[in-house]
Amino acid sequence: MISLDVLTLGGPVIWIILAIGCLAFGVFVERSLSLHRARIRVEDFLKGVINILGRENIPEALTICEDTPGPVAYIVKTAIQHRHAEKEDLLRTLEDASQAEISRMERRLVVIASVAQLAPMLGLLGTILGMVEGFLAMRAQAPLVHSGHLMDSILTALTTTAAGLMVAIPCYAAFNLLVIKIDRIVLDVERTRTEIVAYLTGTRGAAGESQ
Repeated sequence: MISLDVLTLGGPVIWIILAIGCLAFGVFVERSLSLHRARIRVEDFLKGVINILGRENIPEALTICEDTPGPVAYIVKTAIQHRHAEKEDLLRTLEDASQAEISRMERRLVVIASVAQLAPMLGLLGTILGMVEGFLAMRAQAPLVHSGHLMDSILTALTTTAAGLMVAIPCYAAFNLLVIKIDRIVLDVERTRTEIVAYLTGTRGAAGESQ
């Protein structure tokens, strides 16, 4: 690990790297908790809602959807609210609702991706600044160059590079982990959309035939 003394030698660039790293970490924690709450047992939820709809208790079904977090419950609620629409219109409505929920889940992921890209570049900037400082010190002290100033400049350059990579690598991993979680929820949403539309349109067709 990089000690506080070494961080101090890293100059202002390293503090910028650490600041954006803390920002990315905060976003990761917030998104992880949000996605964890959004993941539910789809089979049990659909089974319970369909049983309630089978008893034609629409208010109770809507209440359960409202009390259940996540995009799956929102999709089912939207489907129930538009249950009398034509199948094509219902599918289009649920598709729009699904896209809105996906966008909401992906909110602020761009922060983590941006930090993962910016941190190495800031590290490279710090490296270049450190080397420039070292060469300026060598020129100012020539022909008798003090090794201490040169070593400080090299240490600054190497520290900022290391800090940039230490922030960027976890950000890449965090971003990919969140994308995987979102993809799993998207699959649940697509499955839910298919099943609830099939149930509502099938029930409607059965009611029409019975008449």
